[in-house]
Amino acid sequence: MLAATSFLDRLFDAGILMETGVEGLYARSGAFERVVDGIDRVISRFGDADGAEVVRFPPGMNRMVFEKTGYMKNFPNLAGTVHCFCGDDSGHAEIIAALEAGDDWSRQQALSEIALTPAACYPLYPIAARRGSLPADGRLFDILSYCFRHEPSREATRQQMFRMREYVRMGTPDQVQAFRQMWIDRAGAMVGVFGLEGAVDLANDPFFGRAGRMLKNNQRQQTLKFEMLIPVESVEKPTACMSFNYHQDHFGTLWNIRTATDETAHTACVGFGMERLALAMLRHHGLEIEGWPAPVREALWGAA
Repeated sequence: MLAATSFLDRLFDAGILMETGVEGLYARSGAFERVVDGIDRVISRFGDADGAEVVRFPPGMNRMVFEKTGYMKNFPNLAGTVHCFCGDDSGHAEIIAALEAGDDWSRQQALSEIALTPAACYPLYPIAARRGSLPADGRLFDILSYCFRHEPSREATRQQMFRMREYVRMGTPDQVQAFRQMWIDRAGAMVGVFGLEGAVDLANDPFFGRAGRMLKNNQRQQTLKFEMLIPVESVEKPTACMSFNYHQDHFGTLWNIRTATDETAHTACVGFGMERLALAMLRHHGLEIEGWPAPVREALWGAA
């Protein structure tokens, strides 16, 4: 019996995604990018009235900032760094010889000052801290970045490089928790605009190792993370397409972000997985986007 064609293979066959030879690293077609652009516009329609400051980040971040976040302690298996050649003529000759012989040439690569961004909000906190104390009503940012997580997979929804759009709130505990709840309440309506069905559920981050189990339990007990789960790969294991995170005073303490009354600021963020939302729509509405339901097309692109 022939194996069923996977969703990822169907996307390849339709030319919506294109293989690069590395699992989880794909080229995107114009049709796919059109869906992502439409999703971005819908997110803006829900969030722009809140008056967030727009910040856009490259896919790399300051490695010292990356190290300070503690990401390497909690998720060493997912992290990525940028290495570069920093040698002399002798080192260059060694690289050439290794390449010609088909040997390992990486000995001449050194860790650079750049790490690959694992979460869109990470580069934001030191920037906000340098501005001094928050105003009385806190601050709100609208950010977007390509992110990297080293988890090769044949699941279309588990990509190594993907875009994350976020709204990040900084302020008092009451301010940031109200912000998170507002977006949890909005999420159902947004999913409905996309013509999808999903459910918000308590979640935890994939902390690494034995110590990670305690961190997961603590995160769940304190209800710090919720996710919008939408069936993409399967109904039995729906995919997290949005996340709603309360960091408490973690980043405020780490970067000395202060409120207007000189207390340690709390932070929260809501994240939208742009590729995952696009894939959810392709899975549910079909791979020919011109045949999608008229209300969905109108919501994304303004015309049925």
